[in-house]
Amino acid sequence: MHDIDELREVSNHAPGTPPLDDATRHRVRARLVAAMDRPAPVVRPRRPVLRIALTGALAAAVAAGVLVAVRDDDGANRERTANPPASSAPAMRNVSAQTVLNGAAAYEREHERTVTPRDDQFIYTKEIIKETNQRTGETKSHVDENWRSVDGSKPSWIMEIGKGWWSPPLKKNESVWPPQDWGTLRKLPTDPKKLILAIGRDAGMPGKTDSLDDITDEQWSEIHFSLAGLLKLVPVMPQGLRPAAYEALGMVPGVKAVPNQRDAKGRTGVAITYDDPTAPEGFASFGGYFIFDPETYVFLGFRDERSSGHGPAMKKYTQLSYLDSWAVVDRAKQRP
Repeated sequence: MHDIDELREVSNHAPGTPPLDDATRHRVRARLVAAMDRPAPVVRPRRPVLRIALTGALAAAVAAGVLVAVRDDDGANRERTANPPASSAPAMRNVSAQTVLNGAAAYEREHERTVTPRDDQFIYTKEIIKETNQRTGETKSHVDENWRSVDGSKPSWIMEIGKGWWSPPLKKNESVWPPQDWGTLRKLPTDPKKLILAIGRDAGMPGKTDSLDDITDEQWSEIHFSLAGLLKLVPVMPQGLRPAAYEALGMVPGVKAVPNQRDAKGRTGVAITYDDPTAPEGFASFGGYFIFDPETYVFLGFRDERSSGHGPAMKKYTQLSYLDSWAVVDRAKQRP
């Protein structure tokens, strides 16, 4: 577990010390990719840099560009694990990832609920998470309630696996991916190709690139994680953005459909995941599983695995989650 030791060393990087050099940052990024779980926001300097979507257990802090390892409920660092086991449900017809994601986009455009929140309001979301210990079979359920400031100017209340904290507004010259404030989300293109190119340019792709054929494997990997993070961590979006993100995800080489996957409510659906050609050996599928209804293509929920601890004490979990409800409210901690 040499990689985890290095992450711990980086997490102890004291505020106010000189920024890490580029070579060190690249080494740390490689360790983080190898320890990836599900996407979570990555705070970064506003100057465009290479981004990765990390889990709630691994976040990127901006003070001097330091990457830190965040701890689990049991005090252990979390690591990305291999693919979840397939469901034993009856076989369903095979479909392509593009068919599923284009169908999800069409469903979303027909049924999406549009809102125009005020800057001083909050987006409330209620998410249900079910975790099963793969060794013991014990399942625990968590209710995560979040209140995100619409314009990002007020502290937001954020929860993960039943634990909550106040997230302060971003500092000057900081930004976050995926964006959480409504104004930045509204600026993202609602055309799937333009959305891919916009994300790619912000991840370091040359600005003159206007063809998807010019995107490298490494750039596609960054684009995939950015799209996956957007879809997973921003459940409420301006009109047209979620359908565009679904279609854009379907354009990423390596995205594939996996039939017969169960969601948190026991429904059998078709999942979308990603084979990353740039990933370390043994970690080919990243970004979790987005599960859709096999007939209507409505989004059902998210599936992933996580582990805590290391060595003989390591615990592995199958994690299922879904959005229970959401609303626009006037203040943090106010329920609809």
